[in-house]
Amino acid sequence: MSATDHAAQLPPQSVTGLTAGAVQREIHKGMTQAAVADALGSPNIAARDLDGKESWIYDRIATEAAYSSGNNGILSILLGSRNAGAVSSSQKTLTVIIKFTKGVVSDYSYHSSKF
Repeated sequence: MSATDHAAQLPPQSVTGLTAGAVQREIHKGMTQAAVADALGSPNIAARDLDGKESWIYDRIATEAAYSSGNNGILSILLGSRNAGAVSSSQKTLTVIIKFTKGVVSDYSYHSSKF
């Protein structure tokens, strides 16, 4: 089995945490803070500015890695054991900023990257 095959067996991002798609689907202006917390969970940072407006920041970093190893079949029988392996990894980041006025969403933005 190759590293790509193993990577395909990893749980999807939606199962392991917050995604840009969840933000697009769940968050909208006018939502209450309680509804946002139900949809996305607790923020990493909560701050209040001088005007009393609150902002919640969700900052996530995920690393996905897959490793595969095996032998060379009949060749390993003839020449002795020879293992081959492959590693595949990627990192994803997601930052979400939600601004509240009087307890409801007044604005939100997000940035997602994968490398």
